[in-house]
Amino acid sequence: MTKFTRAGLFAGIALMAMPAAAQEQTLSAVHAFPASLVYTKSFLEFVDKVNAAGEGVIQIEVRGGPEAIGMFQQPDAVRNGVVDMVYTPGSFYGGTVPEKDALVASNITGPEARANGGIDLIDQIHQEKMGVKYLGWFDSGVTFNIWSVNEPALDADGNLDISDWKLRGNAIYNAFFTEYLGASVIDMPSTDVYSALERGVVNATGWTQIGLIDFKWDEFLNWRIEPDFFSTDLGVIVNLDSWNGLSDEARAILTEVAIAHERESFEKLSTMRDEEFAKLAEGGMQVVALEGEARANFLAAASESTWKRMREQMEAHPSGLGNYDKLIELFYDSSK
Repeated sequence: MTKFTRAGLFAGIALMAMPAAAQEQTLSAVHAFPASLVYTKSFLEFVDKVNAAGEGVIQIEVRGGPEAIGMFQQPDAVRNGVVDMVYTPGSFYGGTVPEKDALVASNITGPEARANGGIDLIDQIHQEKMGVKYLGWFDSGVTFNIWSVNEPALDADGNLDISDWKLRGNAIYNAFFTEYLGASVIDMPSTDVYSALERGVVNATGWTQIGLIDFKWDEFLNWRIEPDFFSTDLGVIVNLDSWNGLSDEARAILTEVAIAHERESFEKLSTMRDEEFAKLAEGGMQVVALEGEARANFLAAASESTWKRMREQMEAHPSGLGNYDKLIELFYDSSK
């Protein structure tokens, strides 16, 4: 054997002995709302952070928003493995995981729920009931208001009187709007609200404290009703088989970036809320605030209607009320 043959043989043996380089893994993703909305931009920032930290290990490939898969079909799409990841409100799959209402009625933030074990419990419930990994509660700390075209009326006791309004509704707040406020609601996705306001199909809507300007609803809405209520329940869920198929390193990167984004998105959106309120005020947005007992009753009804809905839906599920009290304990601070 020549020295060149021997050298080639030894080199080949050395290469065979070297561990194969880990192949970069990819998760497909969609988001519930259009790319122009502030919340979607937050999710896309999360994606960029993962792709930077996970280069060579894990990447997220975004396939689009509701134009790719309808916003209400996305939760089933991730559960069934059509896509690996979805950024969506928990309320879009509340019939499957009614415990998501703990986030809606919550008066704490994502970072607080992460620290006290609330996110871990929500993750456990998602895995058991839906076959998905609950990766993170993003963009928390942003609450809801009722926004109207016309000046809101108050009754003799200072309570909101909107019985003659055509109020845009959805699953998040319909129970509160109908049972306590006595409003007539018309369900429609957020993408249809602009034309509905333009044509007078609705003259008021519930919406978060951020996003009116993105949707251009401020062209029609002139009044904000205080107090604010509820909390956003936007989160990222991952198909459980896809999650379990990732390397330990990939799962660690996703988890670490998600935890950081829970904190960073809360801080960023808190600042954005203040900036958006200022812009709306400059554009002529006016505020009507409930006071005293009317305010207290309004807030109590908002949370109680949500806990009631969660309880009723949990009771209808085979696993029952096992986590009901624990969820209230972890997601609602009665001292606030």
